[in-house]
Amino acid sequence: MEKIIVDGKRLVDSLGRERIFNGLNVCDKGVYNKKTGNRDYGTLWHKGLAKELKENGFELIRLGLIWDAVEPKKGEYNKEYIDFILDILDECESEGIYVFLDMHQDLYSGFGDGCGDGAPDWACLTDKYKYHKAKFVWAEGYFWGRAVHRAFDNFWSNKDGVQDDYHKMWSHIAETAGNRPAVIGYDVMNEPFPGKSGGKIFKKIIGSLIKTTITDSAISKGKLLKYALSNKDRHKVLDLYGGDELRKITKAADGLGKEFDEKKYSPFLNKAAEALNKINDKFIIIENSYFSNLGIPCTTPAPEKDGKKFSAVFAPHAYDFMVDTPSYKYASNERIKAIFDEHLRTQERLDVPVIVGEWGGFTEGNEWFHHIKFLLELFDSRKWSQTYWTYFNGILESEVTQKVLCRPHPVAVTGKIIDYKHDRENETFTLTYEQEKDYEGATEIFIHKPVKEIKTDGEIEEEKITETRSILKIKTAVGTNKIEIKF
Repeated sequence: MEKIIVDGKRLVDSLGRERIFNGLNVCDKGVYNKKTGNRDYGTLWHKGLAKELKENGFELIRLGLIWDAVEPKKGEYNKEYIDFILDILDECESEGIYVFLDMHQDLYSGFGDGCGDGAPDWACLTDKYKYHKAKFVWAEGYFWGRAVHRAFDNFWSNKDGVQDDYHKMWSHIAETAGNRPAVIGYDVMNEPFPGKSGGKIFKKIIGSLIKTTITDSAISKGKLLKYALSNKDRHKVLDLYGGDELRKITKAADGLGKEFDEKKYSPFLNKAAEALNKINDKFIIIENSYFSNLGIPCTTPAPEKDGKKFSAVFAPHAYDFMVDTPSYKYASNERIKAIFDEHLRTQERLDVPVIVGEWGGFTEGNEWFHHIKFLLELFDSRKWSQTYWTYFNGILESEVTQKVLCRPHPVAVTGKIIDYKHDRENETFTLTYEQEKDYEGATEIFIHKPVKEIKTDGEIEEEKITETRSILKIKTAVGTNKIEIKF
């Protein structure tokens, strides 16, 4: 497998080709076992999955690992679980699928049979507070859960060396799994959460929501009351809060978000980058904090030491409020674009490539597909790679994969991409790029269905255009190249 390298805002391979990744999250959060009082891991992946993913046009996996599974007892690493991960990495290598490792957490820990995941019991320093299961939504522990807040606060302050233990655990992962050819990077922590100040952020957002609703003339009070009282149109309440209104609401918490990003998350990320870089030179993933999913600016600096930046990639997350509910068909393209516009500003500040780490969702029917298509077009227009959330048994056969996610896209391009676009209505794909030299490899494009026509000045190396799905390879010359494919 070619080595993947960060080059400014682009990802390139060892042949010098620009890479764009169409990917998927695979995250096994474990299943609580009442008999043992622990979680069982390793049930989500099955042999042959890498091949199935590749056949559907996925060349990248954001592979979720769980601290509880890696280190169930302090200082004792679970060889069986790590060997299981190594087998996955080897299988991905055999299919040409790249992987970046994500140490996943939600609510800091599962706290037994809770709805979160992450830290083992021994690393849950909650002091006098006890974890309580969610009553309304899974994430409520972030908003007012004192045990969740205290566990994070103690982690960020490194009480009893718990953060040191986390870094040691990551070093062990890098030493055992990081040299596998499929691995390209380390996502050090999923959606880092501020702790108690996160509860303050939530309160500020709620207060700002009330104030904005009352004072903002753009929000029709008549429509608000009408929709709120209607069973049929209640979902339209959120339509009154577009991108501009969302930003007015979240702006109240910018200061607290900045304080966390720069004083707690950044030192943690720098420490991880320095330690992991000594082991191998994979790139470090810069994630936004949990609340930046709502559009609060991410102000985390790029990890560096003595003024020298480590190789890094920004992997933002964002979801519309309707996600994973039957109302997802009403998801707002305007609202989600406003959040990703903020992430674009972060990319410009950091001057690094983007792999959107989490986006999308899933619900019944297909009326929400418009939202997924919109996001894919947005990412393509910005030349962003992405990993859809998330794999589950049956998703590859689902309509959203077969009709939306499985699509033509550039895989490797011999030059600098100018633009590319999948026109679903006219069933075409176009790619334009500037090639400044001759390349050893070819431009590669994933095609999702039989091709009717190809327009290019290049030489088609592997003509599999009558096959349902394959990689089209085209050798092109120096200059501006445009490839047009008709399906």
